[in-house]
Amino acid sequence: MNEKRRPQGRGVPPRRADRLGDRTPVREETEGQLEGRNALQEALKSGRTIDKVFIAAGDTDRGLQRLAAQAKEAGAVVVPVDRRKLDAMSFTRAHQGVIALAAAHEYCTIDDILEEAAGRGEPPLVVICDELSDPHNLGAILRSAECAGAHGVIIPKRRSVGLTATVAKASAGAMEYMKVARVTNINAAIAELKDKGVWIFGTAAEGSVPMYKADLTGPAAIVIGSEGDGMSQLVRKNCDVCVHIPMKGRISSLNASAAASILLYEAVRQRLG
Repeated sequence: MNEKRRPQGRGVPPRRADRLGDRTPVREETEGQLEGRNALQEALKSGRTIDKVFIAAGDTDRGLQRLAAQAKEAGAVVVPVDRRKLDAMSFTRAHQGVIALAAAHEYCTIDDILEEAAGRGEPPLVVICDELSDPHNLGAILRSAECAGAHGVIIPKRRSVGLTATVAKASAGAMEYMKVARVTNINAAIAELKDKGVWIFGTAAEGSVPMYKADLTGPAAIVIGSEGDGMSQLVRKNCDVCVHIPMKGRISSLNASAAASILLYEAVRQRLG
């Protein structure tokens, strides 16, 4: 690759209102709430602490009852409640008869992500999300990253969705296994990765290098921009290489999570040789 490294040196998380009337206060998603059977199952398998589980009273589904028993065995308090209460608590609108309150998800550091790669004997493969606001996008990216064997995902603390119930649901359980670093400044995180030998690949429709010609076999971080504006100007400037995904149709851009999946699996393809 001929590109030379440069010298080192928006969105608001969704909110919802319970549909109990116009005067009901809007509330934000919390990071300790898990909704749906798969989200709870994977949290239990990963060893995450579950404090309380609300389960639909009178539901005789054996799978749900077995899940409740597993949660109780792990130390959680299991509370049967009316489904209307679950509906009122739910952010995803797809709770499947169970909502759990867990310890807040533990974020990691960039060093933790790099140590994960070293422990597997692989060059780091990281996804950097530049101010994604859609929890479904972040959840889908976590799912793709976990399936592709990426070592971690980096998100900013501000102007970005965190690890909420909707993200957990969209990730199909991958959130419990993927290391996520939440950083104060994305550009500082990029500089830290560069210092440690990681190449930064920005993604943009006008990127100068087709993704198939980008060398993703070495230490690599793929930057995915926000849903509306893409990468910020400073983040774009700090990337080593700006790549584009060839587009053959009439639509000129892809959903953020779809773009991340394509780039991740191009890295997988290259690394498999």
